[in-house]
Amino acid sequence: MTEGLKGGCLCRAVRYEVTTGDGGVDPSDLRGTYCHCSMCRKATGGGYAMLFGVPRSAMTWTKGSPTIYRSSPVAKRGFCQACGSPLFYDGDMEAERSMTAGSLDDPSIFKPDHHYGVESRLPWADCGRDLPGKETEERVEGLSA
Repeated sequence: MTEGLKGGCLCRAVRYEVTTGDGGVDPSDLRGTYCHCSMCRKATGGGYAMLFGVPRSAMTWTKGSPTIYRSSPVAKRGFCQACGSPLFYDGDMEAERSMTAGSLDDPSIFKPDHHYGVESRLPWADCGRDLPGKETEERVEGLSA
């Protein structure tokens, strides 16, 4: 049997598993980003989002299902309807779904390897100082970068 990375929301109404091993994700290779864009800050309620990408085909919702919100013309986000926990960002043109690192049962496996939305990085966001960064490609009217 293939082990998986497990996670879900605060109230445990929505749970997921990411297949590991053959045909799945290598947990030692789980990399991601600190996203500083204003949309991620608003969606998570934090100073930045911590996201890791997984192939959609490697993901299974094992309990409940997230509520989907179209957050921009090119992406949607998933969250728990009951407790509000943010679970993912899903860019329409991206090969992977970006899961929130904090929704993992063991978030210590998350290894950020870059920053995104660096033009919006808050001065007190003191994380991953030596990691490379990229500017936001998407802008939404009414939200600053």
